[in-house]
Amino acid sequence: MPGFGRALGLAAGAPVVVRVLGSTGVLRPHSPHRLVRAAAALSRWGPGVTGGFVAQAALVPDRPALVDDLGELTYAQVHERSNRLAGALRARGVGPGDGVAVMCRNHRGFVDASLAAAKLGADVVYLNTAFAGPQLADVLAREQPRVVLHDQEFTGLLAGAGTPDGVVAWVDDPAALGAGAVTLESLVASGRSAEPRPPARPGRVVILTSGTTGPPKGAARRAPGVRAATALLSRLPMRSGWRVHVAAPLFHTWGWAHLALTLVLGSTLVLRRRFEPEGCLATLVEERCDALVAIPVMLQRVMALPEGTRDGRDLSRVRVVAVSGSALPGDLGVGWMDRFGDHLYSVYGSTEVAYATVATPADLRAAPGTAGRPPFATIVRVLDEDGRPLPPGRTGRIFVGNAIPFEGYTGAAGGKDVVDGLMATGDVGHVDADGRLVVEGRDDEMVVSGGENVFPAEVEDCLSRHDGVAEAAVVGVDDPDFGSRLRAYVVPVEGAHVTEDDLKAHVRDSLARFKVPREVVLLDALPRNATGKVVKRDLPD
Repeated sequence: MPGFGRALGLAAGAPVVVRVLGSTGVLRPHSPHRLVRAAAALSRWGPGVTGGFVAQAALVPDRPALVDDLGELTYAQVHERSNRLAGALRARGVGPGDGVAVMCRNHRGFVDASLAAAKLGADVVYLNTAFAGPQLADVLAREQPRVVLHDQEFTGLLAGAGTPDGVVAWVDDPAALGAGAVTLESLVASGRSAEPRPPARPGRVVILTSGTTGPPKGAARRAPGVRAATALLSRLPMRSGWRVHVAAPLFHTWGWAHLALTLVLGSTLVLRRRFEPEGCLATLVEERCDALVAIPVMLQRVMALPEGTRDGRDLSRVRVVAVSGSALPGDLGVGWMDRFGDHLYSVYGSTEVAYATVATPADLRAAPGTAGRPPFATIVRVLDEDGRPLPPGRTGRIFVGNAIPFEGYTGAAGGKDVVDGLMATGDVGHVDADGRLVVEGRDDEMVVSGGENVFPAEVEDCLSRHDGVAEAAVVGVDDPDFGSRLRAYVVPVEGAHVTEDDLKAHVRDSLARFKVPREVVLLDALPRNATGKVVKRDLPD
């Protein structure tokens, strides 16, 4: 398949790329006429997500591309739907470089909109489905999209935020649409099925930061290519043709990465509009899924199910559970593997740097809580304040270099620090004696208490290991004597009886005395955003 390899952009000196893509089944025998059509697609669209998808539509047109709450669509059907939607959007004035905003939950409309915008060369802006009105208004004013494709449930919110041109991508109640409402399905029906002419320059993908420490910013990047996919696949053993349940929100980096990866691999994307722990287990079994893509809080919710419910599902077919978006708290990783098998992979990164390291099941067994090791063609360094590399065991700022760093924040909102071509993740950590990265916390969350430096993540992890603790968050608050002190917020396990003194004693037995919280506040739940991250500014005073 040398012609297909050339179309993918594989240089002669890239044996790792060929080996990894070969092991996944991307590079495999096909009929000559389909290979020619796939190579032509890659030549037209380039070796990115759009080209990879169009090539798979040529190679495996009848294979299911996605399954959602409405049923199944093949690669040929998704290709035609996105062609039709692209034509209809172009008729509404969308062209190369224009903004197309998407505010959808996990369903076919998200995929249709993403592919159609890419085929037009438009910039796709993914809106967080948990945004409040003011946040949404700020983002829309900054990004200035020409059209917003959204679920019906967000119509009122978008109207209040001044949306420019709305298209309803998911309809819950047709009777409530209102006169003149435009739906995605009506645009698909009206558009032409012919494939659009590829734009002179591909559009960008704009993914918004989580907004846990400030207003959400738009991180822009070009769509990933072959080397980015190869990097993840070098340590994450996904395979072509698998059925992959992406439970993580598609609008965030982790969910979107697997939307792209699954379509490029020619696999089947299994989606559900809303995550529900028992429903997730049912989906994995009923849809015969080979992999689950989730965020850690989703695994927590599954593990919190009653034992009979949780253990009543046979997950022996599942070969990979890939999580990212936040650290695995406490013993969650080991507990999950003890229950369901050694198939858990934890990916560390950020919206800005994308991926940095991958912890395999062996890594998580040997060093629970580790972030793992860098994949192919990825550099991770721990630097001191002067930008000099630190030896193993020494804490410093984490910097990353890979194939898809972001191009900067939209709206001229600044960027991340860069040292020798490597970009800061915003976290601090160290490399252990075995070469694994350990993330200790956010560099802007360090608390100086009585002259001692404390990173809340270490205390949170310690608290999460208590048998009576479901989850924990730790912050620094002002203290007249020590400058700052630690306050812990703890959600007890249902039915467990824990006291402030019990939890302080637990931390004191494991960590230095200056890391023991001065206060422990018991809560029913921690405030989280749609990607599962704790929003500490929303914790009660």
